[in-house]
Parts: sequence; C-alpha cells; structure tokens
Amino acid sequence: MDFDLSWILLGLPLAFVLGWGASRFDLRQIRLENRNAPKAYFRGLNYLLNEQQDQAIDAFIEAVQNDPDTSELHFALGNLFRRRGEYQRAVRVHEHLLSRGDLSQADRHRAQHALALDFLKAGLLDRAEAALRKLDGTTFETEARLALLANYERSRDWALAAGVAQQLELAGQGDFSLRLAHYLCERSARANSQGEIEQAQQLLLQAIERAPQAARARLELARLLEQQGQLTPAQQTLLQALDQVPTAAPLIAGPLADLSLKLQQTAEPFARMKARYDQTPALDLLDAMVRLAPGNTPLTERELYAGHLERESSLVAATRWIALEKFEHEQFHPQVQRALDHAIQPLLRYRCAACGFEASQHFWQCPGCQTWDSYPARRVEEI
Repeated sequence: MDFDLSWILLGLPLAFVLGWGASRFDLRQIRLENRNAPKAYFRGLNYLLNEQQDQAIDAFIEAVQNDPDTSELHFALGNLFRRRGEYQRAVRVHEHLLSRGDLSQADRHRAQHALALDFLKAGLLDRAEAALRKLDGTTFETEARLALLANYERSRDWALAAGVAQQLELAGQGDFSLRLAHYLCERSARANSQGEIEQAQQLLLQAIERAPQAARARLELARLLEQQGQLTPAQQTLLQALDQVPTAAPLIAGPLADLSLKLQQTAEPFARMKARYDQTPALDLLDAMVRLAPGNTPLTERELYAGHLERESSLVAATRWIALEKFEHEQFHPQVQRALDHAIQPLLRYRCAACGFEASQHFWQCPGCQTWDSYPARRVEEI
C-alpha cells in the first residue's frame, strides 16, 4: 500500500494552528488569573501600607475568594483581623487553615502559632495555653514558651511559670535566675498572706540562693523577720544586702534606718550607708543618713543636704535644705515650702527603663509593660 504524503502536508498546518490556539488560550487564562487574585492582593498591600486597614481587609477577602488555596493570603487576612481586634474572625481564618489537608507541615505550625496568638489577644488564656502546648518540638517552640511564660505570669501561676522559665534556661535562651527568684518571692508573699510564715521564709531563702545578686528577696526576708519581732536578724539581713547588692542601696536604706532606730543601734548602719554614699551618692541614702545622723556625725541635717548640693545639683536636696533653714520672713516659709514640695513630686517618682511608665513607688515588675527589674533604684531626678 503506497503511503500518501498529502496527508502529512495537510496535517502539519493543522497541528500548527491547533498548537498556536492552545498557547493563546493558556496565555489568556494566565492573564485573567493575574488580573484577578494578584490585583486584589497588591491593592490590599497598598491599603495596608497606607494604614487603611478596613480597605485592606476587603481587598484580601476578595483575593482569598479568587484563590482560596493560597495560604499566604489567609495568613495576611488573619493577622489583619487580629490587629483590628476582630479576634473571632482571626480564629476562624486560622482554624480554616489548620483544617486543610494540603497544608505543608511548616504552614501548619505557623497557623497553630497564629491561632495561639489570637487566643492570647482575645484573653482566652486556657485555649491559648492548649494551642501553645501543641508547638513543642516545632520551630515555634521558643516563641511558644515565651508566650506561655507571659500567660502564666498574667494569671499569676508562679509554679507553672517557673517550670517554663527553667525549660527556656536549659534550652540556652538566657539566664532566668532573677525571674525565678521573683516567682519565689511572689509565692512567699502568698504564703505569708495565708499565715504560712515558715513556708514563706523558706521560699525567700530559696530565692536568695537562686539569685544572690537580687535585692527583693533580702528586703522581703527582713520585712518578714521584723513582722515576727526578730529585729536584730532583720537588721543584719539588710546590712548584708548593702554589701551583696550595692545598686539597690537606695531601696535598702529606708527600711534599714527604720529598724536601726527601733533597735537604737545606729552607728554601724550609718557608717555602712556613708561608705556606700561616698562611692555613689543617692537621695534615698542621704535621707536615711540624715535620720541616723544624731550621735554619729558632727554634721547637722542642713550640712548633710548642703554637702550633697556641692556634689550634685538637686532640687529635691535643695527643698530639704530650705525646709530646715530659718529665714527673715518666717511667716511665708510654710507657703513657700508647700509650693516646693509640690514641685518636686514628679522628681521623686520611679521610671521604667523599658516603657517609661512612672510611679510614686518602686515596682519589681512594671505595671505598664510587665517587664521585670526595669525600675532603677534611683528617683527620676537622679537618672
């Protein structure tokens, strides 16, 4: 049977036409897809950069509808909902991601982490804890443990917080000894309030052993001993604290002066405070020394404050000096003193080094940003 070449000659143009048509169809399809999903996606990014979150959410919703299989769009949308405070919608987005069978392991862990953050922001602490626990052994393990730590601190579950802090320390994520000492102090305060004095004291001793360089445990141990009438051991605890934690001397000086006056044993505390003051002058140290000055120094109270003013410019010290000074028009002194006392109040506050939150009392944990040991022992005027 002879082979007819005419069929080949006819078939080649036909195959070319069909191939060209198919390529044109694919290009049109790609262009159509590019016009739909990416256009909405980039529009959403533009809104987000311009801080127009409502419009950005609408654009991302449109993009997700056009391409429901794109996980990145879901993550972007869920994060936007969380930032807007729409936690229920954020939870639904991330739970939808976790329900997908085609999600990669990395994206599944990412979605689990995002879901845990949703619960935390919404204040659903139990559900947040359960979600964070599922991240053990993943790339989000450290972030999850830090979030768990903050969660337990927020709920004041100090025993569980200590367990997580120890895990982080063992994993090489830093030194948590100071924070662990704070947890022991918090547990001690709770035990003390419940009348469990012996347990409270044991917990404070553990805190000192855990972090010898921490001042809080020593201060609270001295307070506990004083509460039990053991004034001399309490005074010795504070004298040891002056040596062990010199940076906290301004916090230690006041309670030490109180105890020393009760015991009528002021010579050694005054000498130790003066030695510390000569190295690093501080207003609270100076005030405590002024109270213990009679019988321990030939200098008067006015001379002690004047000496401080020679070393450092201080409106607080000047106000203290004026309060002790005699003037020609003494009838106006009370009014002037009240005005000065009012003016120095902002200078006597403590300021958080992390967030700048100011308070009239010293905090071991900032009530504003929840950071531990962020309050210096010095007043605002001295910073």
